[in-house]
Amino acid sequence: MSLTLKDVPVGQSATILKIGGEGAVKRRIMDMGITKGAEVSVRKVAPLGDPIEIRVRGYELSLRKSDAEMITVTADKDMTGETWK
Repeated sequence: MSLTLKDVPVGQSATILKIGGEGAVKRRIMDMGITKGAEVSVRKVAPLGDPIEIRVRGYELSLRKSDAEMITVTADKDMTGETWK
């Protein structure tokens, strides 16, 4: 089972492994600074669940859940040193 950015809990971090999608969608995601190896953390989720707010490369960014589903990640350790997933 692949873990996507959509699956990362609020307050946790992950590292980008792969960006799915094709053409303009993939390019738009990469232009926002979401690239392989970048660390991202989920800051907030909107009350109805879409969009999600992430922090990547020192700035905040809102992403649709459909875009977040295209981004494969690996779980990072939380503040206690435990892997969250």
